Amino acid sequence: MSRIQATFARLAAEGRKALIPYVTAGDPYADVTVELMHAMVAAGADVIELGVPFSDPMADGPVIQRASERALLKAISTADVLAMVRAFRQDDAATPVVLMGYANPVECFGPDRFVDEAKAAGVDGVLIVDYPPQECEAFAARLRAADMDAIFLLAPTSTDARMQEVGRIATGYVYYVSLKGVTGAGHLDTAAVAAMVPRIRAAVNVPVGVGFGIRDAATAVAVAQVSDAVVIGSRIIQLIENEPRERVPGVAAGFLREIRAALDTLQLQASSAGESA
Repeated sequence: MSRIQATFARLAAEGRKALIPYVTAGDPYADVTVELMHAMVAAGADVIELGVPFSDPMADGPVIQRASERALLKAISTADVLAMVRAFRQDDAATPVVLMGYANPVECFGPDRFVDEAKAAGVDGVLIVDYPPQECEAFAARLRAADMDAIFLLAPTSTDARMQEVGRIATGYVYYVSLKGVTGAGHLDTAAVAAMVPRIRAAVNVPVGVGFGIRDAATAVAVAQVSDAVVIGSRIIQLIENEPRERVPGVAAGFLREIRAALDTLQLQASSAGESA
């Protein structure tokens, strides 16, 4: 059982929902990422998605695009991202870390080398935005052989066939992007999410995380009521992108503590309902 699978199993037993923040490695300062990761865990993060900077992040909106640009201006490479994970692992052997990015850096690094070095660094899962499931079965098998999870995106436009393809090879969790378009978009329709998640659950046998457009505690709670995890990225990057170095970890942690507290009210409500039944 991978660290991701164990984390979701523990949370399910506790009646809690996973909080998964996303940040881009090396942003907004090259030396802040590891400290930022620890601060987010202390604030209640259950899994961390760490973005691998890329020059053409086509699925990302302006906020995460700027984060990638800033990191690339600091010459943050795939090897640097893996070094950050290794440094994080020196003090945290429990929190799952997922690398999220695009195919080009993986192909340039070499897929076999990437899997080997990611495993050695302490990575738990990989989400490559532009790897269609039907074209990366060998890569997913390499990850599974190294006890890492292959994580995939689903979207409002995903067909039943696409969901079944993902369900056949996905492990860890699937990430449902709740809006059409790019990351950081607004106008989250929680009713549409509630309608889509059961369709996803019928096709996959892993937990379902929902992201895109979650900007505050209220939307996080609404999404968590119908999913297993809440993923938040653009809002965190917006909050920290113009902060001085010394304030970045605290600002991100303060925001996540509010989200964690709100999500945990669902556990309290379920517990109270069980006691009164």
